[in-house]
Amino acid sequence: MHENDRSATGFLPPDEFEAVADQFFAEPAKSVRGWETAEDAQRRIVTEVDACLAGPQKGDILFVGHGGVGTLLFCALSGIRIDRRFDQGSGGGGCSFEFDVQGRRPLLEWQPMEALMCGS
Repeated sequence: MHENDRSATGFLPPDEFEAVADQFFAEPAKSVRGWETAEDAQRRIVTEVDACLAGPQKGDILFVGHGGVGTLLFCALSGIRIDRRFDQGSGGGGCSFEFDVQGRRPLLEWQPMEALMCGS
């Protein structure tokens, strides 16, 4: 489902990346250093999720992506303003959140992926 478009900067060292990501979330309508805006990325990811969910469904559905677009999706589904404080937490295998397909509302906040794998 694609990460936000950061091709304008390419790879950034971790500290610099975190600083730019902070700006990306703090000013969602603004392109930071040529990156796709957070608002544009959020619209794109919500549209893609909606398109996937419009088709036939049987069983659980798993969307896999990077934390940035996951955070944008979480904020959209929660009906809250884009804000990095809703970003995924730390977790060795990544993080996940669960949402109700019909109501499009999160049921659980971010959890370490290991919790999902253990059925917790």
